[in-house]
Parts: sequence; structure tokens; C-alpha cells
Amino acid sequence: MTQETPEPTDTEVKFPKRIKHRGRVLATIYGKSKSYPSYRVAWTTAGRRMMKAFLRYGEAKRHADGLVKDLAKGSQVTALTGGQARDALAALERLQTFYQATGRRVSLLAGISEYCEAASKLHGRTLGEAVEGYLRTVASVKRKDIKETVEEFIAADEPRTKAGEGKRAQLSAKYAYNREIQLRRFASTFPNTAVCDLSKEHLDAFIASLGELKSKSRNRRAATSAKSRNHYRAAIKQFLQWAVRKDYLPLTHRLLEADAMRPERANTAEVTFYTPKELRALLETAEGAMRAIIAIGGLAGLRTAELLRLDWADVWRVPGHIEVTAGKSKTRQRR
Repeated sequence: MTQETPEPTDTEVKFPKRIKHRGRVLATIYGKSKSYPSYRVAWTTAGRRMMKAFLRYGEAKRHADGLVKDLAKGSQVTALTGGQARDALAALERLQTFYQATGRRVSLLAGISEYCEAASKLHGRTLGEAVEGYLRTVASVKRKDIKETVEEFIAADEPRTKAGEGKRAQLSAKYAYNREIQLRRFASTFPNTAVCDLSKEHLDAFIASLGELKSKSRNRRAATSAKSRNHYRAAIKQFLQWAVRKDYLPLTHRLLEADAMRPERANTAEVTFYTPKELRALLETAEGAMRAIIAIGGLAGLRTAELLRLDWADVWRVPGHIEVTAGKSKTRQRR
């Protein structure tokens, strides 16, 4: 049987006992006292003073000797408490498991830094909630070039410009044609760009560029007025809403919140009209159906497209009135 080395008595050891390395004190052992009935080892690491208590001097001495070796090597392990050391080891085990499952190596510092950065943006929500929300929206979005997507949108809407037998087309062919021009110009501005990669900055830049385009006229006036820019905004809005339904954009894209997408107040010119004398001259000069069109347009205020959809039944159906049915009205409301 081996005999244990007897513990030295407090009279045999002079306290505080300083443990040195190359003449430099790196740890200090304090003896028992009335206030502290245990041996205490104190050391400083990373600017923090640390202390640990032991019931026996031998345990305190062995711990102090080990500390001095670690401190002399510049190790930061001595700055950790027991609980912190256990947490660090458990975290490293999780990272190793992650590496084995995915093949991706992530350092403990990188993992914690990324977590803290993400958590600071979630306003109290957990990362799990954020990931679930992401998977319900962004993760299901299909990547498709904006030029191809615009052509798909145009083709998908073309049947609406065709009128069925005895019915009015759902979409004006002229309106669809103008919208095609607007959207193709929009798509050509961002070549090799997926719809899901569009940002508010893209929309701001495009709307701003419309004011820089010049017409072919001699006075070189801007090609797009405030009213025209509003038409572009409407076309882009329709396209983006369709892209959401087709999963080319996430539901939470918020592109329509771009500053440039807010409608402008168009500076409309003063409305002019024919005087009674001028209208009389037009009626006296016109012949046949044209005289009826001028009379109804001038006196009832119908739009040209609405006039062309009328037949005599609409004129005589209600005595003293011209009826514009919902199917013939621009607003699709009877009046």
C-alpha cells in the first residue's frame, strides 16, 4: 500500500504563497482564516481577477501549478469558469456533429457571431420562427429572368384581349399593347436579372430614368410626363402582383413600397371644349352616322370607345336617355 503525502500545516507554509514562472508571480495561494475556512487560489487572466477555493492545501497547490503552466503558455482557458468550460465543450461537440452531417466547418466564434447578429434583427422572435417564415415564402420562390417573365405575363394576358361572340373583351387591346411596351422597356433595363432579385433601388432607378428619355421631336422634350410615369407604375404593379401568384416573387417582397412607386399628381392642362357655335358647325358639316356620333359625344359626354360600342337600341330603350350598359362602359358600370 502506498502512503499519502501528509498535508503541510499552515505553520510550514508561509501565506500568501506566490507561484512564479521565470520570476513573475502568476498565481497566489491564500491560507485559511476565520473569515475564509478554505484555501484560495487567485490569478488574473484577460484582465479579470479569478479565484477558486479548496478544502485541502494539496489540491490548491496542484491547481495553482497547472494554472501557472497554462498562463505561461498564453492560454485563455484559465479565464473560463467551470460552467463556461462545459458550455464551450458542448458547443464544440454540436459544431462537430453539424460538420459530419453537412460537410461545413463553422468555428465557435463564427457561429455565435452569426447568431447574435440574426437575433438582434428579430425583435424577440426566435431563429426557429424566422426560419419557418423563410421556408414558407422565400424558399419556395422560383428564379426566372425578368425578360422571360415579362414575355410570359404578356402571353398569359393575351386571351383577355379577345372578345367572345357577342361579348366585349375583358382587356382593351390598345391598353394591352401600351402595357407591353412599358414592361418590355422595364425588363430591358435590367438584363440577366431574376425577378426575385429585384429591389426597391431597381424600381427607383427605372422610374428616375424615364425622365431622362428624350423624344424624337426637335424640341427634345422629356418623353414621359407625370401621367405617363403613373401608367408605368400601374403596369409594373400588375406585373409584380402576377409574379407573386406565379411564385417568381415572395409574398413579402415589399417592392411596391419603393419611393418611386408612389403615384405622382399629374399637372393636367386646362380642359378645353367646343363652343356652341363650333359644335353647330361640326354638326352641319357632318353626314350620316358621323353626325349622330358628334351629337351624342358633344351633348352627352361619352368617350369615343363607348360611342363606337353603342347601337340604336341603347338610344331608344329609355325615353329621353341614352343608356350605356356595363358591358359598353369603360368603367364597366351602367349609367
